[in-house]
Amino acid sequence: MVTTIRAASLDGFVDLAREVGGDPRALLRRHGIEPGDLRDPETLLSHTAHDAMLDEAAEEWSCPDLGLRLAERQDLSILGPLAVAVEACGSGTDAVAIAARYLFAHAPALTVAVDDDPLGRRGVVALTYAKDPRLSPYSAQGIEHGLGVFFRVARTLVGLGPSLRSVHVPHRPLSPLRRYTDYFGADVRFGAPTAALCVQRHLLEQSLAAGDPQVRERAVRHLAERYGSGATGVRDRVRVAVAAALAAGAPTLEGVARLLALHPRTLQRRLAGEGTTYAQVLDDVRREVVVRHLRDSRLPVGQVAALAGFSEQAALNHAVQRWFGTTPRRLRSSADPVTSFRGEALRTRVRSASD
Repeated sequence: MVTTIRAASLDGFVDLAREVGGDPRALLRRHGIEPGDLRDPETLLSHTAHDAMLDEAAEEWSCPDLGLRLAERQDLSILGPLAVAVEACGSGTDAVAIAARYLFAHAPALTVAVDDDPLGRRGVVALTYAKDPRLSPYSAQGIEHGLGVFFRVARTLVGLGPSLRSVHVPHRPLSPLRRYTDYFGADVRFGAPTAALCVQRHLLEQSLAAGDPQVRERAVRHLAERYGSGATGVRDRVRVAVAAALAAGAPTLEGVARLLALHPRTLQRRLAGEGTTYAQVLDDVRREVVVRHLRDSRLPVGQVAALAGFSEQAALNHAVQRWFGTTPRRLRSSADPVTSFRGEALRTRVRSASD
């Protein structure tokens, strides 16, 4: 099953590529990413293509610290609405908990957590950052980019400084060791089981300067309403999973249930509790994908059909006729059906990690 990451993750990539003498447009397209996709931070990109592109760029442009360089250009804001909730948290512990709970809205394959210090130091905990290899293959540049952003976010929120005891990277160094120690300002160790920032535990317990209980409450409520919260808010998580998988074909209920760690019958029951069904969610997501590509791109209709998970163009034709009473080509050439759809799309928008 294909999994996605929001285009916000590549904020600053085009400018960075030009600085190091690379051709970002050609490289992006080789990995199935249209340069125009980066203009909207909510555009869903294949996470595997995203990371493979970073790995290839680093090698092709002789820029082994590409992931760290990209991270230097970014901050908490690339997480969109999740950034508002995290920044308003009262403590580091709370911020990590909220990030862990809703990071799937940015990229379902990524996780953050607080774990034991891998070196067993007293009073030290590990802030871990990982990508699920079952959803997308390991990428050294992808991990360095994500860990680099994680570090910048943590430094902004809690200060870090000497409380950052060590940084752990799963792979062997891609750049000279000095590059890592200059970036993180701490001891960096390689070959670790999981990427991590190891910090003094007390750092997570202190109050955050930007903490605001009212803003946090509103932001978390917004996230819960859009993406679901706990056992009952699964509709939007299903939408995320479906949107991530469509380019590889229409995902099955069983496949999405497996991704969400639910039994298929449990998933059906929870969707029914929210007044919908898996078939309806799939249909809604497909409709949004079709409208977006017919409206915003000049891709051939057959390619749009594939991106929406249809096995052949005839199936797309039938679906568009059912949705709008017209054909894909007429839908593309006429603003009226699309315009009328936009109001509904604003209410049921499929943006794997929208604001």
